[in-house]
Amino acid sequence: MPVAVVTDSTAYLPPELVLRHRLTIVPLTVVLNGAEGLEGVETQPADATRALGERRVSASTSRPAPEQFARTYRRLLDDGADGVVSVHLSAGLSGTVEAARLAAVDLGGRVEVVDSRSTGMGLGFPAIAAAIAAEEGADLAGVRDAALAAVARTTMWFYVDTLEFLRRGGRINAAEALLGTALSVKPIMHMPDGAIVLREKVRTASRGIARLVDLAVEAAGDDEVDLGVHHLAAPQRAEALRAALTARLGERVHDTYVSEAGAVVAAHAGPGLACVVVHRRPRG
Repeated sequence: MPVAVVTDSTAYLPPELVLRHRLTIVPLTVVLNGAEGLEGVETQPADATRALGERRVSASTSRPAPEQFARTYRRLLDDGADGVVSVHLSAGLSGTVEAARLAAVDLGGRVEVVDSRSTGMGLGFPAIAAAIAAEEGADLAGVRDAALAAVARTTMWFYVDTLEFLRRGGRINAAEALLGTALSVKPIMHMPDGAIVLREKVRTASRGIARLVDLAVEAAGDDEVDLGVHHLAAPQRAEALRAALTARLGERVHDTYVSEAGAVVAAHAGPGLACVVVHRRPRG
């Protein structure tokens, strides 16, 4: 049986991709105003955006327990998988990678864990690359290397209406949040080393979308690309972003996936997020 590929709920992969590539999803947990739920199972994006719109809100997230990963890995191996490659959101954002590695320790080298250094389709593209390699018969090391190569070819840029939610969740520091809120400046962020960094500031949401397009085109270079577009309670922004990217990149766009980000990202980024992920396809 081919190597199995596991990822987590923050990849925000369209369901048809999960089914097509036989991916196994391990959900993170979201706590909104004291109510706990598994992302994508018990807690949906609308639950998060509704809670975040309240005057007083408490939002937090937690990684899956190592035991949850261990059960998943053992089930896949018992079902006949030759090994497991487990690809997860950035260790700079969550302890999910650490939990996965703890679970893998007792499985005799049959599980490889990959840090995507991203989230959303920044995680989804490496998971898909790993699954395709597994489908083509690659061994455990080959599937892991396919995921790592996709990590190196994937870039994420995103716009948020405010840095306040990222500050509350500890994903950026207070000084960066102050810079982002001064004079109603709109921040554009990226993740060059697996942590969220303020890239630049714009004055309006429309300018933010335009800059996301510019940055994505720059990241694409001369390559053919796959695109991921995410939003939080902002489908019009996502559509505007998709249309502008398609117009600029033309026939170099291979696949485009548009989806609403889930409750984990909502809890930390807040409503209004728009995000583009560029995956440069291998040449030849």
